[in-house]
Amino acid sequence: MLANGFEFQVSRVWLLNKDETLNVKLGTQSLDANERPKDAIALSDPESPNKPVSLDPIITARVEAIKQLARGLSDRVAVMDQSFNVVYANEAAWSVQQSTHTPRPHAKCYEAFAKRTDPCGACPATKVFETPEVQCVSCSGGGDGTACGMQQAFPLTDAKGSVVSMLVLFQPASKSVPAETAGDNGAAPLVDGLGDLIGRSPIMQQLFDMTRLVAESSATVLIQGESGTGKELLAKTIHALSPRRDRPFVVVDCGSLPETLLESELFGHVKGAFTGAVANKRGLFDEADGGTIFLDEIADTTPTFQAKLLRVLQEGEIKPVGGTRTVKIHARVISASNKDLTELVKAKTFRQDLYYRLAVLPLYLPALRERREDIPLLVRHFVAASCARHHQPVRQVDERTLRLLRDAPWPGNVRQLQHYIERAVVTTVGPSLTCQDLLDQSLGAEDESLRSASRGAVAQTERTRIVDALQKTAGNRLKAAKLLRISRASLYNKLRAYSIE
Repeated sequence: MLANGFEFQVSRVWLLNKDETLNVKLGTQSLDANERPKDAIALSDPESPNKPVSLDPIITARVEAIKQLARGLSDRVAVMDQSFNVVYANEAAWSVQQSTHTPRPHAKCYEAFAKRTDPCGACPATKVFETPEVQCVSCSGGGDGTACGMQQAFPLTDAKGSVVSMLVLFQPASKSVPAETAGDNGAAPLVDGLGDLIGRSPIMQQLFDMTRLVAESSATVLIQGESGTGKELLAKTIHALSPRRDRPFVVVDCGSLPETLLESELFGHVKGAFTGAVANKRGLFDEADGGTIFLDEIADTTPTFQAKLLRVLQEGEIKPVGGTRTVKIHARVISASNKDLTELVKAKTFRQDLYYRLAVLPLYLPALRERREDIPLLVRHFVAASCARHHQPVRQVDERTLRLLRDAPWPGNVRQLQHYIERAVVTTVGPSLTCQDLLDQSLGAEDESLRSASRGAVAQTERTRIVDALQKTAGNRLKAAKLLRISRASLYNKLRAYSIE
């Protein structure tokens, strides 16, 4: 039913009754030793590729459609409802339990696959129920490091278009992260990520450990790190792991708003407070009540605003612009800056007392150059995410390309790497991303070093191919040119360029 390689086989499967069928497209990259498809990466209706597959998990006949697709796969595949009950799981999914007993019907996913008695913290798959889009996820499990190994989640909707369940693809059993994979001397187990943050480097593992601790508190958090390191993602992760997870998470970009507008946005205003204030408006602090408010680029605020924010933190109340009454607030404050606030305090451009109020729990997000060992992991994740987003089969990345990306400078950090990978996925074709694909990108000046490195890698590959061709033809240049599928003149030019005798 499934095609080998990077082609798709379209199959029409019966869903509910004899009049209802669905074109289902499931992608695979290769076959295993038993010639069963593996590396499944997509489930969609090719006639409407942007819509989630319509399937109602309550009706057994429709679940059978998934069973038919998943039964022969070596991938771990499951269907779960909104309460994370396992509606169906194929044999490969259950095999990770390494148990002879049959799991009870409708077991919770964290019970079945992570061997936990309580839900995983901040399960990223919940996004599937918020927006009907394919999600590339990385379940971080709970504080003890156990995780179910979710990798991709696909929304499944009922006839009305409401997402009622999800189809989940897991990491292969050999790549999942059991609790037993602890470090030396009983150290905490390594995980590939926490929430939407990804990394296995020691500095990121320390950050994940600290984040879990910080999440349990209500104290203010200051996240510092260069642009593009993922400060907002870290703030969202803290909120999702905290007791406030069911309350609002409100983001404010302090650097993009002038002082007067920022004050009105945060504290609210009353009718008639200024021209255009035609009605009372709640402030974002009020809207975040009981939840978390994230103040990004806090270093870009003015001293006047800093004084007002300090009072809010001290008193736990706000006064709307133009108002006379104060409003009590109970929002946790997480702030972030791409500048070193301690240096700004020394320069007297940021209030010292406000800094101490904001930085009760300081966290630092390292630049990508400080954790280069995470780049291959990030690249593979971004490739899989980009392929899923653009409805392409997952492409491999060869080791030479991974080394090139690992060693390249990334002044824009993770964000730059993510955008670069997505651009490469969209603008190139083939079963894998290569150095040539990177060289073919339309790069900006900041990527010139990567362009040079790519060009060097491509040249080295070409030189090796020419030398191999000459060896195979015993030095006969005409035959070597034919073997390389280039003209003899081109071969002579390349021999001179690469100083090949």
